Amino acid sequence: MKKILVFFLVGLFSFFTIHTIVISADGLNNHTANNIQADVAVILGNKVHPNREVSKRLKARLNRGVELYHNKQTPHIIVSGGLGKEGWNEAIVMRDYLLAQNIPLKAIIVDEQGNNTRLTALHTQAIMQQKELKSVIVVSQFYHISRTKLAFKQLNIQKVYGASPTYFEWRDMYALLREWPAYYVYWWTYKKG
Repeated sequence: MKKILVFFLVGLFSFFTIHTIVISADGLNNHTANNIQADVAVILGNKVHPNREVSKRLKARLNRGVELYHNKQTPHIIVSGGLGKEGWNEAIVMRDYLLAQNIPLKAIIVDEQGNNTRLTALHTQAIMQQKELKSVIVVSQFYHISRTKLAFKQLNIQKVYGASPTYFEWRDMYALLREWPAYYVYWWTYKKG
């Protein structure tokens, strides 16, 4: 019985390690470095402080979106977020941040109901259908790119690329641990039927 438990734990640890390496490589593989272009970039929301200042993590995502726009890799940016516990709608604050970075209002699409990755994907799909857009660059932290791409592909959006900012913090280690089950929950719950 002890050998079976050890074998199981070693297998589980190996599975976690391989998965973590694969999603990290996918998230850090900067698709846009090769000047890949897409019809739209979608920036996933994150914390906005009570004083309406974006968190460092969200600022890094937004700045990555600004780079994509100014490098002419996308003509449109969707900002997707929900109402945070601090009382601010992330998407509205994100829009205002982009405006301050010389992104024109006509290039910004606001999704105020993007409360999680799945809702962001659903809302983006609807926007892309309405505007006849075919390709997307998802902008989030490196460990979140694979699950976000999965959520978009499950909605039959085939051309999905990733762009992560070069911003790292210690809590990314916890996030990598959390992404392991989250990825498979998304895969199982929303798989094409």
